Amino acid sequence: MIKHLFVGGLVAAGFDASGKFLLTVSHAGRGVFTVGTWERVARDTALAYPDDGYAIGIGPIEGQKIKVKEDYEGLLKLTSPDGFFQLSYDSGTITITDGRA
Repeated sequence: MIKHLFVGGLVAAGFDASGKFLLTVSHAGRGVFTVGTWERVARDTALAYPDDGYAIGIGPIEGQKIKVKEDYEGLLKLTSPDGFFQLSYDSGTITITDGRA
């Protein structure tokens, strides 16, 4: 299965400690997606860029300090904590590949 999330201006992304949520940080704010269904469950348009490799969660992960990978070269790659999902970001689109299939 391949899924696409459209997140323009992504600067960083990371998973919460449980691996249930993906936090995205962009030039337009932060978003939280449920891992697996990839439904967006929270959105905040206030700018809150990462600090020292961490971003602060919103919605179901409100206030949690989330370790994020920052995008310095226009291409970001992540693997979910359980290793099932591979994420890559390029030109406004996060492509998710499900390794369980």
